[in-house]
Amino acid sequence: MYQAFLVKYAEIGIKGKNRYKFENALCEQVRYHLEKIEGDFEVKREQGRIFVEATGEFDFDDAIQAMQHVFGVSSISPVQVIEDKSWENLTEKVGDFLEQQYEDAEFTFKVKARRSDKHYVYTSPEICTEMGAAILERFPKLRVDVHAPEVLIWVEVRDKAYVYSKVYAGAGGMPLGTNGKAMLLLSGGIDSPVAGYMIAKRGVYIDAVYFHAPPYTSERAKQKVVDLAKIVSGYVGPIRLHVVDFTEIQMYIYETCPHEELTIIMRRYMMRIAQDLAEKNDCLGLITGESIGQVASQTMHSLAATNDVCTMPVYRPLIGFDKQEIVELSEKIGTYETSILPYEDCCTIFVAKHPVTKPQVEIIRRSEKKLAGKMDEMYRKAMDTVEVILVEA
Repeated sequence: MYQAFLVKYAEIGIKGKNRYKFENALCEQVRYHLEKIEGDFEVKREQGRIFVEATGEFDFDDAIQAMQHVFGVSSISPVQVIEDKSWENLTEKVGDFLEQQYEDAEFTFKVKARRSDKHYVYTSPEICTEMGAAILERFPKLRVDVHAPEVLIWVEVRDKAYVYSKVYAGAGGMPLGTNGKAMLLLSGGIDSPVAGYMIAKRGVYIDAVYFHAPPYTSERAKQKVVDLAKIVSGYVGPIRLHVVDFTEIQMYIYETCPHEELTIIMRRYMMRIAQDLAEKNDCLGLITGESIGQVASQTMHSLAATNDVCTMPVYRPLIGFDKQEIVELSEKIGTYETSILPYEDCCTIFVAKHPVTKPQVEIIRRSEKKLAGKMDEMYRKAMDTVEVILVEA
C-alpha cells in the first residue's frame, strides 16, 4: 500500500536562511540509514518537508526503524501518493485509503490539511471541511471529533497530493554533522554510551576512547565496549574507537600515589590522553557520562579536579540525571543489556577502598609531581600504541 514516507522535522524549521544546510544534512543521514536495508529509495526535500519514495520492493518495518534512528527527524508517516489531485479524484482516493487502512470503519476522525499549491480549488480550511463531508457521506458510521479524534487524517496538496494517518515518532534533535565532532570517554558501564547518544543527538559526530588494562581487564571487557560502540553507531554512524593500553600508567599511579587519590589521578590522566587524541582527530570537546554525586569521582570537588587538566570543553549531558533516568535512556537506545554484562573496566578494578570525595587540586598536583620523568615515557608509549577500531552497525 505504501511506497512513500513523509519525514518531518521540528527544530530545523527555525533556522532561517541556513535551514537548507540542515535539511541537506538531514537528507544525507536519511539516505545513509536507508542504505543499510534492502530496497532502493529516493530522498528529496520540498517546501519544509522531506519525502522518501521507494522505487521497488522493501521491508516496511525496516524502513521505519532505519528512519527512527536519524537525528533531526521528529516523525515519519507512510503516505499514499495521489498523482491526480483534482478534487473528485482526491476525495475518491482518500476514501479508498481509509477503506484499505481501516477494516472496521467506525471511529471518530478529524481532517487536517496543508495546501502548498496556492492555485488549488480549495484553501486548507476548506479542504478540511469538504473532505470531512465527503468522508462522512462514504462512511456513515464515522463521526467527526475536532477535539480528541481517534484518527487524524492528513491531506497535503503540493505538486501531487498526499494522504496519511499514521505517525511514527522520530529521534528528534539535529542532523549529524551540523555541530562538529567530539571525543567520548567510553567505558563498559551504563552512563557513557547514553552520554554519547545525547551529544550526538545535537548534531555532533562521535569518536571514542576506551582505556584498556590487560591483564586486569579481559578481552571480553574490551569486546563489550566494542559492542556498545556498535549499538551507538546505529544512531551516530561509524565510530573510530581508540583503545589505549592504560596498564603501566595505572600501576605506576597505584604504586606511587596515595591510595585515596588513585581514582582522581587516574581520571586526570585519562582526560589528558583523551584530550590529546581529541586534538589529533579534530574534535572540539570531550564527552563523559558523569553525574553529580553518583560516585566519589563525580562529586563537585572531584569534577573540578579532573577539569583542571583540560583546556577544551568537557560535555556532561547526564550531569543532573539520577541513575534510574540514565537506565531508562539506556534501555530506550538498546545499550542497557550489554552495559550490565559482568566484565569490569579499568576504573572498577583499581578503585580505592576509601576514595577522597573532596580532593583539593593543589594536593593532587603535588602527588602527581612524584610521577614526573618515568610517567612521561609511559604516556608517550600509551599514545604511540593506541589501537584504532572502526566500529559500524
